[in-house]
Amino acid sequence: MIIGLVVLGIVLFLVLILVGIYNSLVRARNQVKNAWAQIDVQLKRRFDLIPNLVETVKGYMKHERETLEAVTKARNLAQQVASSGAGERAKAEGELGAALSRLIAVAEQYPDLKANQNFLALQEELTSTENKISFSRQFYNDSVLKFNNQIQMFPSNMVAGMFGFTVAEFFETKAEEERRAPRVSFT
Repeated sequence: MIIGLVVLGIVLFLVLILVGIYNSLVRARNQVKNAWAQIDVQLKRRFDLIPNLVETVKGYMKHERETLEAVTKARNLAQQVASSGAGERAKAEGELGAALSRLIAVAEQYPDLKANQNFLALQEELTSTENKISFSRQFYNDSVLKFNNQIQMFPSNMVAGMFGFTVAEFFETKAEEERRAPRVSFT
């Protein structure tokens, strides 16, 4: 009788540990999904701002059609891969960021444009959005790190394996242009 109660107590204890580990893995996985959704919110905001920025700049930059087309093309590509994995999205978003940087750099050459209130407001919104995207990416990668650590560390790796938890992908910049420091020139 006593041995049966001890065995039952040990089994109950192990079940409680299993439930606790499983719940912490689910919590971490949901944190990763939430972080990814926050990136999506900011990217949608940026996608919505870009056409307004391009239209404002178009009136001033008659000779910079290539730059405007590159921004539009990069935006469309980024929207097309919106349901893809973090790696493919990071690449497309890196290309879009680089195209936007070129657009802002070219816009600096037009004094009338730099003084235009619409352009300045859109540029400020875009800068704010880029900062929010950066923070969202950092939060996402922090969440992925925590989740992946839980999946790969003992004893939670055993529970993760039993219930099919898989490693999440980091949001990494692969575009060389985004990795280089921007060149500032006052000449």
